[in-house]
Amino acid sequence: MYCPAAFRQDDLPTLHAQIHASGLAIVTSSGAQGLQASHLPLLLEPGEGEFGTLYGHFARANGHWRDLAVGAEALVVFSGADAYVHPGWYAAKAEHGKVVPTWNYIAVHAWGRAEVFDEPERLLELVSRLSERHEQRRPQPWAVSDAPRDYIDSMLRAIVGFALPIRRLEGKWKLSQNRSSNDQAGVRDGLAASANPQERELAARMNPTD
Repeated sequence: MYCPAAFRQDDLPTLHAQIHASGLAIVTSSGAQGLQASHLPLLLEPGEGEFGTLYGHFARANGHWRDLAVGAEALVVFSGADAYVHPGWYAAKAEHGKVVPTWNYIAVHAWGRAEVFDEPERLLELVSRLSERHEQRRPQPWAVSDAPRDYIDSMLRAIVGFALPIRRLEGKWKLSQNRSSNDQAGVRDGLAASANPQERELAARMNPTD
């Protein structure tokens, strides 16, 4: 990921928080089948390894997992809030007009090689934890145990799990840090006034007191 120094995010708890906040990751790799990309919900165990370990599963019918099983390196992309930056928000537009549009965004990239597994009990633990994570705030959370065990067993046979220790982790917080304070304030105010909640979230992330 191209990442000028002004945008680089190296704080591990901040990177982990963004991974936790990202509902869906993109797992990419290159192998015998060429370039592959799968959109998957993942779990992060922050205390496992230097940068943490990611857990997830593929549909068994998705041949992507076979590349990971033979040692292909994976790049996992976690996307945060993003927004178009209107040139008129820059104070510099009124001063000299030398401004152009850009895009602000938050992203985390993780690299590693995965261990693939299909033991039923290990898969059951993984899907149970994934469900708990995404159901916990619902008024009536669903649990894997709510479904008949023979049905769950059949579903487990249709997936392949993986554990991916993160060997390299990069974060990019592109939030107009390369602009003057007046330009940054203009972008922040413009995004904060948006009807788009994602743009308002990005404005909040630009808060100089954060």
